[in-house]
Amino acid sequence: MNADEIQLDAEERMEKAVSKLKNDLTGIRTGRANPGLVDSLRVDVYGSPTPIKQIASVSAPEPSQLVIRPFDPSTIKDIEKGIVGANLGLTPQSDGKVIRLNVPALSTEARRSMVTRTKELAEEAKVAIRSIRRDSNKHADQAEKDKEMTEDDRDDAKKETQELTKKYEGKVTELAKAKEVEVMDE
Repeated sequence: MNADEIQLDAEERMEKAVSKLKNDLTGIRTGRANPGLVDSLRVDVYGSPTPIKQIASVSAPEPSQLVIRPFDPSTIKDIEKGIVGANLGLTPQSDGKVIRLNVPALSTEARRSMVTRTKELAEEAKVAIRSIRRDSNKHADQAEKDKEMTEDDRDDAKKETQELTKKYEGKVTELAKAKEVEVMDE
């Protein structure tokens, strides 16, 4: 593995870690309705657990309400059962065609709990990024041992990997701070 391949691999993996964090953060509740609240929800339909996105459209027409429109109206009871079973703290209200979820305002304690969870997710992403850095440094050391690169090239590769690590840790910190502000904003 040459220095460019090591850097490319590290950057791709770090980008995936940041993408995963973004995805995880959409599931954290804020005071506003967000279709991301139910993205991870799986509903037992047609005999198998199915992501809600595949069986219904989810929208937020109002700041405190989600509307779920099943593609097949016969699945509405299954979706309701899935929402109740997921313990989201949301009560589905159905009119036979759509399901409405009123998102209650969060208490200060609940907001603090969400901020704590945001920090945990951010730390997990940073740990993943540091693990990628460690792997890249091992690849560089191995390449130098195998005489595929010189000592100077190895040191340069490690320095570039450290710069990538700082860049992606910064992105993680920015995402977490933005989510914290969003959660605490009333």
